[in-house]
Amino acid sequence: MRRLRVVMMVLGLALAVLLWGTTGFGVAGEKIVLNVVTAGDTNMHELQKNVFGPAFSKRFPNVEINAVGSGPGDPGSQVIFQKLKSQKDANVAKYDIDVAIVHQSIMPQMIQNDLLAKYAPEIATYKLMTAANGKNALGFNVEGYVMPMFQSQVVLAYNPDLVKNPPNTFEDLVAWIKANPRKFGYNGVKGGMSGTGFTTGWVYWKSGKYDQYAAGAYDKGAEVGWPAAIKELKSLPVTMTTGNNDTLDKLNRGEIAMGPVWVDMLISMKNQNRMDPKIKMKLISPGLPGQPMYLVVTKKAANYDMAKKFVEFITSPEEQARVIVEQMGWLPGIDAKHVLPVVSAKAKEMLFADVPPETLEKNGLAFPQQQYFKDLLTAYEEN
Repeated sequence: MRRLRVVMMVLGLALAVLLWGTTGFGVAGEKIVLNVVTAGDTNMHELQKNVFGPAFSKRFPNVEINAVGSGPGDPGSQVIFQKLKSQKDANVAKYDIDVAIVHQSIMPQMIQNDLLAKYAPEIATYKLMTAANGKNALGFNVEGYVMPMFQSQVVLAYNPDLVKNPPNTFEDLVAWIKANPRKFGYNGVKGGMSGTGFTTGWVYWKSGKYDQYAAGAYDKGAEVGWPAAIKELKSLPVTMTTGNNDTLDKLNRGEIAMGPVWVDMLISMKNQNRMDPKIKMKLISPGLPGQPMYLVVTKKAANYDMAKKFVEFITSPEEQARVIVEQMGWLPGIDAKHVLPVVSAKAKEMLFADVPPETLEKNGLAFPQQQYFKDLLTAYEEN
């Protein structure tokens, strides 16, 4: 009888293991430590360590997420590149980074040095991602190597009490600024990327060469109209702010009525009750740029299959809704139409009422490729 009980127990455990491994809620096996390194501010590290990591480990109990921050901004991405490059040069068998979260700017170095796996087509959520920057990063082909974790988007924020008929186009905006001197504010190209994004959108509009600047071959001759365009922009009667936060603060205090801001910064301030809740957003035509943070898997990841599952988890509609939209106030990395059905009514109203997915898809543009971008910043300062 005792032997029969042992046999039954073993069979039961075997069945449990089989079911556990096929339900999608976990896999049996030895302990796995998945090394995840993220560039960005402390909120990026905390997001992996305290939010995505524990949720993933709950689904896959044998997996521990070891989340490490590499530092803010582009330098944080550079740290990750240097770490991987040194391991490649040392010809190590497996890299000690499985998944990395990086900026667009580092992608040419990453791919040209063969540090990343072309993993994205192998995961289920790849087909849900339609953003142009999922295939192109500042003019460089990244198709298959990246999944955008989220999208930061520059929009015009405005006070509806002061802006009764918000502009739909840049032409409308120019007319409004001239009729309402000093009530539009932005920070030029210093102190924050919201002003830089607005300036970039202005040049796209005036030149009509968005495709050239975003994805075409570099041609200095394509910049011939920039001085005149920038001179016209600088001639408008606007209020110059000192940066992203100053634009938002002046808008909140009523010192300006409209200005370019990052969507996530505006939503975050609303969620913290630090922004007038009636402030609305507009993504005017032909568009304003945004930028993603990329999820990449390294070429010699020690846990390649689990790394893919982690990216697939983060980019699932459910996690994009729960964390990226609801908690962080970011726009999703995958197509928003796949996220909307699982977003709360409150978040849907706050994030998508003013900028619906179809508008984002049409008017959400990429920043220009790196050399054009450098030239644009120089041209703004010189003119």
